[in-house]
Amino acid sequence: MNEMHDIAIVGGGLVGSSLAIALEGCGFRVALIEAALPRVSEQPSYDERNLALARASINALEALGVWAHTKNQGAPIERIQISRRGDFGTVNLDAAKLGLPAFGAVLPARELGNALLHRLDECHALTRIAPAQLTAIESRVDAIELCVREGDAERHVSTRLLVGADGTGSFVRAHFGIGVQRTDYAQSALVTTVITERALDGAAFERFTDSGPVALLPLGRHRAGLVLTVASEDAARVAALDDVAFIALVHERFGYRAGRLSRPGQRKPYPLARVLADRLTANRMALIGNAAQTVHPLGAQGFNLGLRDALSLSELLIEAKQREADPGSAELLARYVERRAPDREATTSFSDDLVRLMGNESPPLRLLRSIGFSALDRLTPLKRRVALRGMGFRGDVSQLGLSR
Repeated sequence: MNEMHDIAIVGGGLVGSSLAIALEGCGFRVALIEAALPRVSEQPSYDERNLALARASINALEALGVWAHTKNQGAPIERIQISRRGDFGTVNLDAAKLGLPAFGAVLPARELGNALLHRLDECHALTRIAPAQLTAIESRVDAIELCVREGDAERHVSTRLLVGADGTGSFVRAHFGIGVQRTDYAQSALVTTVITERALDGAAFERFTDSGPVALLPLGRHRAGLVLTVASEDAARVAALDDVAFIALVHERFGYRAGRLSRPGQRKPYPLARVLADRLTANRMALIGNAAQTVHPLGAQGFNLGLRDALSLSELLIEAKQREADPGSAELLARYVERRAPDREATTSFSDDLVRLMGNESPPLRLLRSIGFSALDRLTPLKRRVALRGMGFRGDVSQLGLSR
């Protein structure tokens, strides 16, 4: 006999868990299916990355009751400096001077994951199926049948709406025959932490180089998150460097904007690619997060974009429940696609265009790029507009993102 649900979310990572929490108490029967155990140490997306959370994302996490479970509420980002090695011109964004609160905050993915798990424990109406592996999907006109393996046993689940939140290599997306547009940047990001000689005091840095960007993110006092981008073919060698050699390479690429750096943590390379699903929906199915689009970490929009997917879908579903409408209807899915299109297209194109623009070493382009940086730094209204977009206030912003 099949177990009946209105909504089944496949993938309990950062975005899938956020959607499940957003739907708590809405009246729909919701199931969260996750391959990993519900523990921080078991969930691969709760890793050592430091997430730059946009202000709108923090607003939403506060409204969802997640932020209260974080230990230190994140380190605020109050100033951002953007530069390009070899070019003149620097863009300096200062929240106070632009009449804005902090642009956002930096929080380790593992800590956000832990906060999400604590909040999920409070969701008593939610059915959590983990650890479990989705092994088969069968579509019908009025429902989707799922075969889920838990250890040696099989569990059969019916749902009126299936949500694929199962990451870049999405099983759900593949089953529905949805192709992807893949761009391999031939780069890897090495993620770690360092100690800075000078306290960052809320300052974040994005430094572009011929070899890719370097980012330094505040974590409080003299601790900082570091993202060093290198050619993929060189990633293993750089990851294996001793601390002295690694820091020397960082200083060569980044300079001494925060004084001398020291005590780097464990380095782990992440291959960088853009993967865009050709469609976001199919019969009674919607994609969110990395299953819908995986973007270059430049500009720190990955999780923020995925969270906006989850918030938009949750608002449409809550509205549907209030009307006693079908959560998997073609009308609702079409509205989801329409609502997400401007933000998704603008964000994914911006990150890709920026990678290509900043990596181009053509002398004429370098001159134009430098002039553009210098001009932008002098135009306060334009800087404020850029900052607001980076804070997640773009397009059709969810009410949770606006709330404070």
